[in-house]
Amino acid sequence: MSRKVAGWTCAVCHTAPAAVLDHCHEHGYVRAPVCHSCNTQERPDHLYSNHIRVADHYTRLFDTHTGDWLHHWHRCPGCRARTTLPLPHLAAWTAHIACRSLRPTHRGPRGSRARKPCGVLRVSWTGSHNAPRSCLLTVAVDFCPTGEHRVLARVPYREAAERFGTWLAETAPAVAAAAGPDRLDDLPTRSRPVIADTSGEDLALF
Repeated sequence: MSRKVAGWTCAVCHTAPAAVLDHCHEHGYVRAPVCHSCNTQERPDHLYSNHIRVADHYTRLFDTHTGDWLHHWHRCPGCRARTTLPLPHLAAWTAHIACRSLRPTHRGPRGSRARKPCGVLRVSWTGSHNAPRSCLLTVAVDFCPTGEHRVLARVPYREAAERFGTWLAETAPAVAAAAGPDRLDDLPTRSRPVIADTSGEDLALF
């Protein structure tokens, strides 16, 4: 598979040779071939069974290269139909964007007016996107310099998804316009597995 994909250019950065086939872990759909760098960027940092740390690379995913990444994630028909993101990415977005104003700051070096964001953001969740009513995202701060450990917000999954939808429409209107359940009436009710195409036609990879 790696030899087949190597003939492609990364579908996100459009510059480096592709190395792997990226797919949505929630719905099982192959998105596109991507390079190692973009595949690493896209992977949630410190992903555990029910929480992640929100590292600096999320600035690229949700600020500087937002349109490219939103388009890439919405190559998955499941995410596109729900007009949202896979749960770990939605959790990271909630901490990085929706709860940005809640993050405490500390004074910078003496003589500097700049303030430094407190600690490291962490998002945990209970429940699953398959049961939205029971899914709750908790945004907290770890490693606070003053020794605090603060919970910034508790956001129900449905509220997070709705806020993301509003932000998506403002940030990437073309992606938002192509999303929604009415765009994919024939979407299968069950996820299909990620299976490599063996027909010999490289275009069938994704």
